[in-house]
Amino acid sequence: MKSGHSSRMPEESSPRKTPQNVPFQDLPHMVNADGQYLFCKYWKPAATPRGLVFVAHGAGEHCCRYDDLAQMLTGINLFVFAHDHVGHGQSEGDRMVVSDFHVFVRDSLQHIDLMKKDHPGLPVFLLGHSMGGAITILTACERPNDFSGLILISPLVVANPEVATPLKVFAAKVLNLVMPNLSLGAIDPNVVSRNKKEVESYATDPLVHHGGMKVSFVIQLMNAIAKIERSLPKLTLPIFVLHGIPDKLCDIKGSYLLMDSAPSQDKTLKVYDEAYHALHKELPEVTTSVLKEILTWIGQKVPAAEKAPHS
Repeated sequence: MKSGHSSRMPEESSPRKTPQNVPFQDLPHMVNADGQYLFCKYWKPAATPRGLVFVAHGAGEHCCRYDDLAQMLTGINLFVFAHDHVGHGQSEGDRMVVSDFHVFVRDSLQHIDLMKKDHPGLPVFLLGHSMGGAITILTACERPNDFSGLILISPLVVANPEVATPLKVFAAKVLNLVMPNLSLGAIDPNVVSRNKKEVESYATDPLVHHGGMKVSFVIQLMNAIAKIERSLPKLTLPIFVLHGIPDKLCDIKGSYLLMDSAPSQDKTLKVYDEAYHALHKELPEVTTSVLKEILTWIGQKVPAAEKAPHS
């Protein structure tokens, strides 16, 4: 008994801290299967929740960038939750490094299971943007009957053909064997949105990773893309996809492929002719439309439980 107690002493005397040096004990967090501490975020509705929404953020960013979207969903009594993926935001792990893409999926399922235990019997929805779209697609494929709907904002489904030429893919695979930590190009903030305020906000956000993407991380994204292509035939749940045609980060061809390949009987693709990548951080007319479309779609899928007492 005593030895067990003493083995925990070092952690108690030096509490785990975020990359920003904030003790995790002061923040909502969870510990994943590898013992890494992940920062969690919860948006609770004022009334009893009638559904759960898990939000998966994109590569290099963090979950607090979904505050507007989450606040809106709490307005229809949905409980929204998210975490910063390993190597992102306020979570532990080398910046934008993951041993296997499945770690993102595994951690998402762990968080979802924790919330389902707290809120048994409620429908669960998945919402993912960009790389978070890839994470939520694979999460849904692992548990085909568990989720009531999947919302995808500019999801990563196929590699951008300009970036992933056969020669570059081959070069990346070779580099991964010899220089996995070699840094490739960083994300250009100007292709994230046409809204200059949002571009500025992204470019100056200290929780966003502004460095280059490592070769090893690009390989994991490519692995995820290959897995998604094989998994699309398992997607039978309701799906709502929103994508901009000129998106330079996640090719809209991926969303067309998803619409063609997923056997779901309830699937919708909303296309924005001129919008860039982060549709929820776009010019006001686009973002207002996107938020309204998501709210309407998810509102129709959730049982109107809160109206029962008034009838």
